[in-house]
This record gives sequence, structure tokens and C-alpha cells, in this order.
Amino acid sequence: MNNTPQPTAKALISPVILFAATLFISATLMFVLQPMFGKLLLPLLGGTPAVWNTCMVFYQTLLFLGYLYAHWLSSRLGSQRQIQIHTALLVFSVIALPVALPPNSAPPTDGDPTLWLVWTLFLAIGLPFFVVSTTAPLLQKWFSHSGHHSSDDPYYLYAASNAGSLLALLSYPFLIEPNLGLANQKLIWSGGYIGLCALIVVCAVSFWRSQADKEDEDVLTDAGIEPPSTLQQLRWLALAFVPSSLLLGLTQFISTDIAAVPLLWIVPLTLYLLTFILVFSTWAERIRPWMLAAQPAVLTVFIAYSFINPATLPYWLDLILHLLAFFLAVMVCHGELAKSRPHPQYLTRFYLVMSFAGMLGGLFNTFVAPFIFNAVYEYPIMIVAALLLRPGFFDGKWFLQPIFPVLLLIIGLTIYFTTEQLFDYLDLIGGALILLAGVSYSLRHSPIGLGALTGVILLFTLGLHSMASNTIYQERSFFGVMSVRDTVIPDENQRPETVRELYHGTTKHGAQRLTAANVTTPLTYYSRPGPIGQLFAEFDKENQHWHIGAVGLGAGALACYNKEGQLWKFYEIDPLVVEVAQNPAWFTYLSRCNKQAEMIVGDARQSLLKEADGSFDLLIMDAFSSDAVPTHLLTREALQLYFNKLKDNGLLAFHITNRHLALKKVMADHVNQLHLAALLQEFKPETDVPLVIATDWVVIAKQPERLQRLQQSRLGHWQKLPLTFGLQPWTDDFTHIIGIWK
Repeated sequence: MNNTPQPTAKALISPVILFAATLFISATLMFVLQPMFGKLLLPLLGGTPAVWNTCMVFYQTLLFLGYLYAHWLSSRLGSQRQIQIHTALLVFSVIALPVALPPNSAPPTDGDPTLWLVWTLFLAIGLPFFVVSTTAPLLQKWFSHSGHHSSDDPYYLYAASNAGSLLALLSYPFLIEPNLGLANQKLIWSGGYIGLCALIVVCAVSFWRSQADKEDEDVLTDAGIEPPSTLQQLRWLALAFVPSSLLLGLTQFISTDIAAVPLLWIVPLTLYLLTFILVFSTWAERIRPWMLAAQPAVLTVFIAYSFINPATLPYWLDLILHLLAFFLAVMVCHGELAKSRPHPQYLTRFYLVMSFAGMLGGLFNTFVAPFIFNAVYEYPIMIVAALLLRPGFFDGKWFLQPIFPVLLLIIGLTIYFTTEQLFDYLDLIGGALILLAGVSYSLRHSPIGLGALTGVILLFTLGLHSMASNTIYQERSFFGVMSVRDTVIPDENQRPETVRELYHGTTKHGAQRLTAANVTTPLTYYSRPGPIGQLFAEFDKENQHWHIGAVGLGAGALACYNKEGQLWKFYEIDPLVVEVAQNPAWFTYLSRCNKQAEMIVGDARQSLLKEADGSFDLLIMDAFSSDAVPTHLLTREALQLYFNKLKDNGLLAFHITNRHLALKKVMADHVNQLHLAALLQEFKPETDVPLVIATDWVVIAKQPERLQRLQQSRLGHWQKLPLTFGLQPWTDDFTHIIGIWK
């Protein structure tokens, strides 16, 4: 018999490696689950930034509940009881696997879907996500009692956790999504979750063995350590709240007001996670002075160009400025947060306050801001708040710091309300604001003064932009910011003419000329010289009783292709768009051309499922979220659905104009795989007719003979779709945006 002592778990692996690896894997699973489940939700709610923000609120709320559980468990119970309860929770949570949407999930079509989305997330992934969210504070607390020589400051393990988050975030679009379908992603994630549960149990055993010679009271308390004061905890709350709100505000702002680029939301979140890695690392003290010095310097340039005069910069440089200013603001806030972290005895309380603040930030941006603001004003508000949280808030005569900015505000408001010709001085006012942005740098040691002056500058800047853009209506919904603007352009004879334009963020979604001769003329992507106009010119006369479905309403320009006897249905996901298009005070396409058109609110795929097969002569796909077509409308299953709803000789017209993605590759692959016929026109206007713009359309039919009239038409240059090689077909299970980047 071999009497050699068996190695213990403690001897087999270093506690640092064990705990750090478990935290790393936990964070990786958390940040893989978020985009993965976002893709599962896409067919139900489209690709609006509000869906992502609502999901973020849910994740932040469960994170807070997980931290609350970890705080209660580690501060109220002994080591043995902690292990027993948490192990039972791990075993129970496995019943929720594999993660998936609840059966028959469908969002409401007659109201805001936010609460429905939160409930769906809770049913689908609530329990596993809750367990994963408990890992960071609980394991760090256990490690602080492990007796390891570095256990007196376990906060550096938080950097390992955020490194896992960052790796998962970057891996998903560039590694996981291109190589794995959703079904396999769900299975692999579920397997990884079971592995994580096993690692947590091993950590629990390591923790229990390290406490074998101690009383439970020794585990729970460290005598002589003062608890953090209420004021200190409120400071933690503010320092975590502002970055959380700033993250969501910036994501919404850049996705709709700067560049509607797919996957752009990854960049702010990457920077956000990077700040946690840096401020909880050993380099934090060396980095902090540089961040404090750089923030006001960059702010001066940022305010002057990105807010006051953004038209002078290319969009990519403007984007860089926003991201740099965001990174510095979050670095300063999180730096102060990490610098004020408490003794490990109060570690779980520290993380609890942090998570609570993160949840509040998400709730503010998702549930409060859209109802009190008609644009993304929470973003500039949090820019100011981040400046107020710089060190030195109470240093010196802090009550005198805002005097200069307040005086400027009073003077500016007086001028605003007493000068009727203010519009004539917009350039002068803009120049003055740029000078004030430069002056703000002199207040860098005065947080209240710097924040107050920046607030005054931003207040006047937002008003200035509203006046300059001639915005006559602006409203915000779950799906983004919608605005109606009057713009003066030259007509055919180079005389000034006022046209009305509809914007979603900064992307134009429709326009109408207001002169009597042109008020019913379709414009922009739907002009008569353009591809969709050519299609109606060629096919419209063959049947006066066409049944036409149009996905995406915009300003309603397509309605003016209506003929008596035709039946039109518009499918629109955003009720606010329907409200604007039907209001003659803003646009009159519908009221003048097609009052009888039926409006169906909700996601197009879900709505089309309810239609009878073979009921449409023409389906027009024109769904855009800002500048992006929701990917679930581009999959093979989506195309099969459209042709199920079309008659045998029916036509599918697909609008694919896009600055960033070569959507014609996806269309070409579908046409080839499904044995359909298709023609493409990349239209470039040959005349200077106002608001007739370049646009790309694909027309698809079951048989090539159906498209001969278009191919032989003299109205435009129609061509076959280019051959596509090596593109994995887009399905509901698999889409890969990077693969079709222009």
C-alpha cells in the first residue's frame, strides 16, 4: 500500500492562479452572453440602440442583485454556510440551461416594449447571469481570507475579471460570430457555464481549507477597521453612476448622431472596461496624474470642435474626439473610485455601491431620459458631471468657483430673450463659445468652475444647433430621436426653395418639397428617376389592383406611387414614425396620396408571419435603423418568408443603400442558394433635380423572365448581381457583419 500523502488542492495550484482564472472565465462568459443574447433578440425588436441600452440596464440590475447577494452571504454567514448556500445555488441554476428565448416570445406592438424586453431577459437568462454576477465580489472576498501574501489587497483580481470581459467583448464579433452559429454558441456557453460552476466549487474548497483552523468570527470580522462613512459611500455612488450613464449616453449619441456604423457600440464599452483594468492595476498611481492633466486639455478641443463646430471635422476625427474625451472622463472617475477603495473587510460593500450606481446610471438613461428629454441630452449632462467629480471639489473657496460661469449664463439668457435678430449672429456667437472653451482650461483646478462653465457652453451650443438646423419638431422614442427640419436648397432654376426633411439621428429618412407642383413627388431614395420609380413605371400598368406591402414608412413618399384600386400596407416598427408621417402639419404624402393605406406597427418579420401566403404582388423592403438595415431582415429565412407571402409572379424590391456594408453580397448569395432571379441598380442621378439622390436597389423574382422588362428598360441601368465567393450564407443562426465590410 502506498502511504505517500496525496497533494492537497492548495498544493496543486496557487490560490492566485485559481481565483484569477475563475474570475477571468466568469467575466468572459458574462460578456459573451450579452451580445449573443442580443442577436437572439434581434428578430423581435430590430437593431435600435435602445434595445442594447435596455439589455444593459437588465445586466446592471442583475449585477447589483448578484453583488447584494455576495455582500449578504460573506458578511452575515460563516465560511461553511457560505459554501453550502452558494453550491446549492450553482446546482439549481443549471436547470436554466441551455439559454434560449421563451417559447412564443413576441413584443407588444401598441406601446413601449421596454418592460416586455426586461421580463423576457429575466425568464431566459436571469438565473445563470445572476450566478455569474456574484462571482467577482464573492471570490475576491474569499481570496482575502486565503492567507496568501497578496490577500490583504485582493482588488487587483478585479483587473483579471475586467480583462476577461474585454477579451470576450472583442472576441465575439471577430472570432466567435464568424465561426459559430447561434445554436452552437448557446451550447458552448452552457458547457462553459457548467465548467465555471465546477471552478467556483474548487475555489470554495480552497477557501474552506484555508479557514479550517479559524473560528467563523475571524472570517467575518477584522477588529479595529473603521467602516466607510455615509459621505464616502455617496462619493463612490457618484463616481460609478456618472461613467455608467456616460457609457450609454455616448453609445446612443455616436450611433445616431455621428456614424451609424455596425458594431460601433463595442468601442465605448471596450474603453469603459479598459479603465477598470488600468485603475485597479499596479500602474494606477503613475497613470492618475496624466489623466487628470489631460482631461481639461482634451476637453477644450473636444467642446470647440465636436460640439460647437462639428461640421469642420470628418466624422472619424469627430468620433475619435468623443471617444478620447469619454475615456479620460471615465479614467478620472474610476481612478478616484479605485483610490478610495476600502479595507478588504468592506470589499463587498464597495462593489455593492458600485453596482448599484451602475444600475442607477442605466435606469436613468433608459427609463428617465427618454421621457424628459427629446434628444440625447443626458450625454452632455454627464460630461459636465464628470468634470464636477474631479479631485478638489471642496478645496479652497469652492462656493466662488461658479461665479464667472453663472454671470455668463445670465448675460447670455438676457441677450437671447431680448434680441430678435439673434439668428443673424450665429457665427459670432459660435466664435465666442469657442473662445470660452479655451478659457475653461484656466479653471482646470476648480472642478465646480470648470464644470459650470462647460455646462454654460454646452447649453448655448445645443440651442445654437437647434436654431441653425431649423428643427421644427423633435421627439424621442424607444427607437431613437426623430426630428423634422425645414431646409433651404436651390431648385431646378437655382432659386431658394424650402423643403421638409425627416431625420433619424443624423440620417435622412425622407423629404418633401412644399411647392404645389412638387408636393406629391417622391424624393430621396424613392424618386421617380430612381430604381423604385423605374420599377413602378414598368410594372404598374399591368394590374390596377396590386396588393403592395412596404416595410419602413419614413415620411410616406412611397404612398404617392399609389393608384386607385390598389391595396397598400405599411409595416413600421416605430409608432412615432407613423405619427409624424400621418400628421399633415409635418408631411402630406399620406394624406394627399393614400389615406386608405393600412399601418401595421411592429417588427416586419413578426407582422408578415400573420399575412396569408401568396397575398402580395409587390413587397418593398426599406427598413433602416439610422443607416443600418437590421440583419434579421437580411437572412435566408427572411427572404423565404417574403417569397411565401408573394404571389408566384410577385416582385421583391430591396433597398440596400449603405455606406459601410456591401449588402449586395448577401443578396447575391441568397439569390444563388434559393435559385431566384435578381437585378441590381446602383443609381447615380444624371441631373440636378433637388433631392434626387444616389441609391442602390435590388429587385428579386422567382423566375428570370419576370425581370426582362426591367433588364431591357431604357429608364435605368439594371445588371445582374455580382458573383460572391467564400461568403457563408446569412441565416437566423449565423450572420457576420465583418465579412461584408466595404
